[in-house]
Amino acid sequence: MLDRLAHALRTDHPDRPAVLHHTRTGATRVRIRRGELADLADGYAAALQARGLAPGATLGVAVRPGPRALAVMLAAHRLGLRIAVLDPTAGPDVLAARLALARPDLILADAAAQAVAGWAGPLARRADLALPRLTALGPVATLGRRLPGCAPRLRPSAAPVPPRREEGSGDAVIVFTSGTTARPRAVVHTRDGLAAGLGTVADLVRPQPGTVVLGGTFFVLVPALAAGATVALPARTPATLARQLTRLAPAHTYLTPPQLRAALTAGARFTGRVWTGSAPADAALLRRVKQAGAEQAWSVYALTELFPAAAVEEAEKSAHATDGDLVGAPLPGVRARLAPDGELLLTGPGARHRYLGEEPDPWVRTGDRAALTPDGRIVLAGRLKDMVLRRAENIYPGLYEPALHLPGVELAVLVGVPAGDGDERLVALVQPSAGADPARLRAELRAPLDRMGAARPDAVLFGAVPLSGRSRKPDRAAASAYCARELTT
Repeated sequence: MLDRLAHALRTDHPDRPAVLHHTRTGATRVRIRRGELADLADGYAAALQARGLAPGATLGVAVRPGPRALAVMLAAHRLGLRIAVLDPTAGPDVLAARLALARPDLILADAAAQAVAGWAGPLARRADLALPRLTALGPVATLGRRLPGCAPRLRPSAAPVPPRREEGSGDAVIVFTSGTTARPRAVVHTRDGLAAGLGTVADLVRPQPGTVVLGGTFFVLVPALAAGATVALPARTPATLARQLTRLAPAHTYLTPPQLRAALTAGARFTGRVWTGSAPADAALLRRVKQAGAEQAWSVYALTELFPAAAVEEAEKSAHATDGDLVGAPLPGVRARLAPDGELLLTGPGARHRYLGEEPDPWVRTGDRAALTPDGRIVLAGRLKDMVLRRAENIYPGLYEPALHLPGVELAVLVGVPAGDGDERLVALVQPSAGADPARLRAELRAPLDRMGAARPDAVLFGAVPLSGRSRKPDRAAASAYCARELTT
């Protein structure tokens, strides 16, 4: 599909807007046109080739979603590179460990991602951006506008780029999901697997030429632009997003459940089909979306390891009367089975090839306990993993808990506490050592908490961490229940 997109941008209405964005007042602006996006991708491909990046090289990318990020993906695909997606909100220690594992030959970062290394550190930290000094981890180039203190720009080149050679189904992208700073874990998708996932999205959503699709992720941009649709990047504030939806009347809208809730609170009206994922979306939320004008409201079940896996429309989800969360039937090509402990296992053409540094395994362990109905639909019954899902972000406690074990801390865990709207609050439960001064300990915890970026807890509580079993491991369920009680008193 990336090859088809690169061709379509030049041959199918190259003067038509490819990506739109909205100002704070809700006014529509053309971010880039289709032919311009194709030119930008070619220019980046030539520039990367001039820097010596050859097929099989790894390109680290710490760039916010949008046209430049998509152009870099197209350029990397053309050159046979693999991209390591670097999340600036993960915190400097975690990101440094991930970079050490991926070992990129070049890191591309926008100005905001680099700001924390110097000139705008306090501002960037308030925006949950927390990168280590990137230049200490390898060659760095700035993508887009360069600001003081940033690395030199990667300027699009006018030099010709040779046609892409077929390299087989090599690695396309690395996406980090879990693991500790001592042992990061990364999902590796091949070019064939990525193409299969994009094809599944296209077949599910069926974007049409000349229509508007609202959404900002890679899996929204590529199928929509390849089909000839225009993509509008969602406004950041709920009020502006509500005005944007009214002005554009998109045929398809993709927003996370937190974005949907905020938009509905701001009085948003929807059109066409609305898609949501990245966090649980119950039938009540989908009904509210349809009551606000949407023709259909879909919940998509997806994982970093397999996107998308299943989907269900509000009417079917609302009709599910038994226990558990119905997420729908596996999408074409996806197969599901249950492990002996009830964990849901998935496989399919779009499944990840392997975890970086590990052997390939066709079956993805989801960490979700589930049941399969007689007709094969998937019903979730809770998570087996310790992952906390907050505001559509996956937070893995094991990444951050070691940083909380300062002198004076006996034990510390991060747990999710239900927030009452399908979301979770992230709470740190810290057990002080005997004789430790709580006031001093709270002050000393401030620095490691600041370094957590987007994983910073919503609350920090002092108390005894519940233990269970012969090994006396922390009982996370009991810790979550304890925190819930403490937060309501």
